[in-house]
Amino acid sequence: MILQVNGVSFGYNGRRVLDDVRFSVNPGELMVILGPNGVGKTTLLRCINAILKPAEGAVWVDGHEVLGLTPQQIARRVGYVAQQQSAGRLTAFDAILMGRRPHIQWRVSDEDLRIVDGAIKSLDLQGLAMRYIDQMSGGELQKVAIGRAMVQEPKLLLLDEPTSNLDLKNQLEILRLLRHAVQDHGLAAVMTMHNLNMALRFADKYLFLKEGRIFDVGRPEEISAETVDAVYGVAVEIHRHNGNPLVIPKEEN
Repeated sequence: MILQVNGVSFGYNGRRVLDDVRFSVNPGELMVILGPNGVGKTTLLRCINAILKPAEGAVWVDGHEVLGLTPQQIARRVGYVAQQQSAGRLTAFDAILMGRRPHIQWRVSDEDLRIVDGAIKSLDLQGLAMRYIDQMSGGELQKVAIGRAMVQEPKLLLLDEPTSNLDLKNQLEILRLLRHAVQDHGLAAVMTMHNLNMALRFADKYLFLKEGRIFDVGRPEEISAETVDAVYGVAVEIHRHNGNPLVIPKEEN
């Protein structure tokens, strides 16, 4: 396995946000973390990436305990795409090239440039490579952020709401891109999302958080209406379309 989370707990100002969270993700797997606002999804990603230090428990990535690694060593193993992207005065090419910093020695090498060029092509950003990112749409900026994470050549991708504020077309593009990146490169990926149907369509596994604890873990075909109701407090029906589960809220009488 690439990621193993062992009994992680974390709190802010004496309030426990995560409590004994345990799960693992294997190469080629995309896991989605689900749950209502404020349940600890983003906090969990930050604990995995050692941005936050768990009060209890440990996180292992590619056989290494994350808190025992330097920031540079973490960056070589974990690519992190935050929910909000800053749009500075950089071209898309330079912004993606910044993802190579954990690997660059004295200067940018031909290999660094080759990897960046490959990411730009895979993201279909060739026509935007020299455009400043503060002139880009939300979907284009998100692609740049994912490209920056991918050129780190990580074993694990962490993505916090990668489709938030994107239209339907861009949501599909981003999720298809992630799906292919995980499969083609044998990565593990963990993302947080609010759109249940999109999440269940593209993820291999789901994990529901409720009150800081794991409520349920499974594969999309295993999800139940009872689980969704218990986590969100909304009565739903689960239908199937082309093998994909569809979560549909029940009409109120």
